[in-house]
Amino acid sequence: MKIAFLVLSILIGQTPARATEELKVNDKAPLFTAQTQDGKSFDLNSRKGKWTVLYFYPKAGTPGCTKQACAFRDSISSIRALGAEVYGISSDTVKEQAGFHKEHHLNFDLLADPDDKIINSYGTKMPMVKLSKRWTFIVDPELRIKNIMKDVDPVLDSERVAKELDALQKTTAKK
Repeated sequence: MKIAFLVLSILIGQTPARATEELKVNDKAPLFTAQTQDGKSFDLNSRKGKWTVLYFYPKAGTPGCTKQACAFRDSISSIRALGAEVYGISSDTVKEQAGFHKEHHLNFDLLADPDDKIINSYGTKMPMVKLSKRWTFIVDPELRIKNIMKDVDPVLDSERVAKELDALQKTTAKK
């Protein structure tokens, strides 16, 4: 039975540990490096000391993903006013991310994860397909996950993120 589970886990692209162990609030954010739409290297470790929003989306250029990216673009100033930066992540290639970024005049970085390494480490991979679920994570300056949004409306995600960031920062300031 264990071997069958291992084979199935490999086939659907998840490690057995991640298939049974889901990330939770206050867990350390899984560290990763990735390429931006410009081909530059991004390391999550570089965000230590800063608030970070990681939003995972299925596919660049699709209707919901376009609405979500444009909503973040249009409200990025309110998120940055809270000292946070936004990064969109999908299994698209650098070239696909670059085209999407340019077409919609995005003002934040997209991260390419064509091997699904980040998607798998955050547990957002859809079963049986090479796409991520639409989930958003808010990571604090200590690189701990402070919010996981799984019920994401692409149009309203950026507004919800700004409100959650504000509330989290107020709670942190009181401690």
